[in-house]
Amino acid sequence: MNTVPHSETPIAPRQSAITDPAADRAVAGSSARASIGRRELLHHVGAFGLGAVGFGVLGLGLTGCTPSAAEGTHGAASGSATGGTPSGSASGSASASPSASSSATPSPSATGSASGSASPTAAASKSASATATSSNPVPAARAWDGPQTGLPGEGKYIAWTVDDGADPEVVRAYAEFAHRTGTRLTFFINCQYPAFKQHRDLLLPLVKSGQLQIANHTYSHAALTSLTDEQIVQELTRNDEEIRRLFGVSSKPYFRPPYGYYDARVLAAAASCGFTRPVLWYGSLADSSNISSAEVYAYAEKYALAQHIVIGHLNYRGVVSELDRIRALLDRRGLTTVTIRDYYG
Repeated sequence: MNTVPHSETPIAPRQSAITDPAADRAVAGSSARASIGRRELLHHVGAFGLGAVGFGVLGLGLTGCTPSAAEGTHGAASGSATGGTPSGSASGSASASPSASSSATPSPSATGSASGSASPTAAASKSASATATSSNPVPAARAWDGPQTGLPGEGKYIAWTVDDGADPEVVRAYAEFAHRTGTRLTFFINCQYPAFKQHRDLLLPLVKSGQLQIANHTYSHAALTSLTDEQIVQELTRNDEEIRRLFGVSSKPYFRPPYGYYDARVLAAAASCGFTRPVLWYGSLADSSNISSAEVYAYAEKYALAQHIVIGHLNYRGVVSELDRIRALLDRRGLTTVTIRDYYG
């Protein structure tokens, strides 16, 4: 079993990574259906959108899952890099490669954003519950109209999604944070990692209450576009079976294709086994690589906005010290956390 965190981009020799993390994390703006960092581009089967194939690489924002420094807005279907309101479903053809101008987008300054909250933990506990809710805060489920990179419609909701599961301590920290604050989260997990079995007792009450949604990210984080139809089904069903065994719930119909890579064939294969709702993202904590806590918070400041689906990872510990701080940020912005199932039913 592979327990080493993988890059959100399937790279051959993972050592040959791009060496410009700032460019990696920049958001490719404009009309590219999915924004992507250069690392994700070069590492991934030849780059985002795999060109002519017209992948619905929906949302490839700068890094989707697991440690890769790339990570900006994996789903900036049509929004700007600075965080315009995402347009729910992704549409249009995938861009073969991000524009030069988009890759030049500066990454947020870790030092600049580190200031602003003298006592984040205290702030989080004081502002009781702009984000903390013990039940679904969405009055009525929204219609699903295709692969989603954001939460469509008006509102002050945010979907905080977290992928993978390579580090048991990060899984534990998120679970304790959720218990402590009532923050609603969606985990897109790879059951190849033992962390979920290890912390099952801590996670199970959250899952049973609906505060934590467990969704499918495949068993081994394989790039689905590189697999046969049968292998795609195996990746999703094996993961779902393990989720059922651990938590007594099914992850259907929600799944996140690793690296954000998908095309019509992948969607058809996934749908054949009950996974009909692919979820991407618009904005990232950029923690699929081992970045500093200050950088994690900087990305939260940049992308934790109304109606965004934001992606984080359960792989590196830089985020652990920032969880309460990020929660306080959401409270100051008046944002209410929702799971993907909260929003769409």
